[in-house]
Amino acid sequence: MIDLFVAAEAEIVSPPILQPADVFLDTAGEDIRRRLFVTTGADGEELCLRPDFTIPVCREYLSRGVPGRVATMAYMGSVFRQRPGESGEFQQAGIERFGETDRPRADAEIFRMAIEATELFDVLDPEIQIGDEGLFTALLEALELPLPVRRRLRSLFGDRAKLEAGLEQLVARDGGDIVAHAGFLGALAGANPEAARAVVEDLLAIAGITAVGGRTAHEIADRFLQQAALKAEGGLTREKADTIGRFLTISGDPVKAARELDRFQREMHIDIAEAVATFRARSKAMKALGIDLASLAFRADFGRNLDYYTGFVFEIRDPARRDGKPVVGGGRYDGLIERLGARVSVPAVGFSMWLDRLAGVELDGGLA
Repeated sequence: MIDLFVAAEAEIVSPPILQPADVFLDTAGEDIRRRLFVTTGADGEELCLRPDFTIPVCREYLSRGVPGRVATMAYMGSVFRQRPGESGEFQQAGIERFGETDRPRADAEIFRMAIEATELFDVLDPEIQIGDEGLFTALLEALELPLPVRRRLRSLFGDRAKLEAGLEQLVARDGGDIVAHAGFLGALAGANPEAARAVVEDLLAIAGITAVGGRTAHEIADRFLQQAALKAEGGLTREKADTIGRFLTISGDPVKAARELDRFQREMHIDIAEAVATFRARSKAMKALGIDLASLAFRADFGRNLDYYTGFVFEIRDPARRDGKPVVGGGRYDGLIERLGARVSVPAVGFSMWLDRLAGVELDGGLA
């Protein structure tokens, strides 16, 4: 596997096990946040054991040169998450590629490498699920939805049941948080965003609340501001909700899915042509690398449980595993480097492997 990474001109890195907790609280998503092992440093800084490698490797990339440069970094070692029924410490390996502007080609190359790495563990007939969060984002923009509505739906993408429930709530415009906090939201609506956020954070501090359900006080404040904007700008029409629902049903291998996406655009009078062209270019690049497109299962509603993904996503499963959990997962996350402090958006794509699920591999101390 390391030979595979080295052949891709990857530098092998080993980020620190102890990481700033706020980085994961702000960027990783609720699923990771609630699984963190958190501790406090001697100076009072909140720290966590690294729950994955992607964010630490991105921080390593930022520390080593100008953001936007082309670089490939690979890793292998322990990560730590609270996992019911499984060990809280387990081994991951993977690779991240930064700065490659030919996104379809980079997606295809990383994807092919993930398949090849899986084959090293004798998973020769895997179940492969793919998706494209960029298509969903393009749809929300094409529907010209208010920004708070887009943010809300984007945060629910990947969980079909929650997304459908969120659509219904936004169509109703009279349920859940908006009614429960109507007076407070009315006071926030139209206020200066920074001042309104400060008011909410001060109220939380007075109540002694620093985090709820893994969300920081800052995130809670942002959620209230989103709800205030929804109250002021309106929710979601039934027609647009139905259009989103229709989009979520699209599935099939990449060739069939592309035809369905064209049909969807024609019937719904929606223009997401640029995102569909990217989807087709990626499929073409995959085919050129010898990947059998007919073996891939695309679902328009498929997303991964990490907030930073922005485009192509995938998971590979071993049909011999009864629990159905993925053994490899990855995708594109073009906005993450910027969220971690860069002044520019940096193209980025990669994958991680759960080595304990693949072969029960035990590694001592990682690889430096």
